Amino acid sequence: MNFKNHRKQSFLDRFPTASLDSPEDKIASLCKFNFSYFTHDQPAGQNFSDWTEVQLQKLLDKLVNYSKKPLVQWEKEKIGQGKNHVLEVYGSFPKKSDFTQPKHIPHQAKWARFRLEGSVRLIGFVIPDDFNKKEQNKSSYNFCSNTFYIVFLDKDHNFYK
Repeated sequence: MNFKNHRKQSFLDRFPTASLDSPEDKIASLCKFNFSYFTHDQPAGQNFSDWTEVQLQKLLDKLVNYSKKPLVQWEKEKIGQGKNHVLEVYGSFPKKSDFTQPKHIPHQAKWARFRLEGSVRLIGFVIPDDFNKKEQNKSSYNFCSNTFYIVFLDKDHNFYK
């Protein structure tokens, strides 16, 4: 006869089984979003309060979805007609833009955009690959080229004309 202790099993089932050192865990490869450089004081850009609740919900849904893969994956992922990708890394700040390059953004930043839907874009930058995993100023913190630093909300596609 095989007896099972259901209460014991129910108690044990409540504990997490995921582990950072598991071969199935992919947390290190997942992209990250950082809002510390967010700027909303330019006429072409918007603040969160300028967006509707529906627009904000769509933005958060997209961020949740985009967080499931590394940035390089989104650079390869095609969207819409033609050669466009979900994430386009431009490198330098565009010459034809309704935005002005903020002075507080590092000059090494590689400007980029996530296409959200229609003409809606999320503008920001990534760290160049040659800085990836390098320690910043003996701080014990390393740069990460898998982080997207959000700078502007662009609901009218005015960043890169």
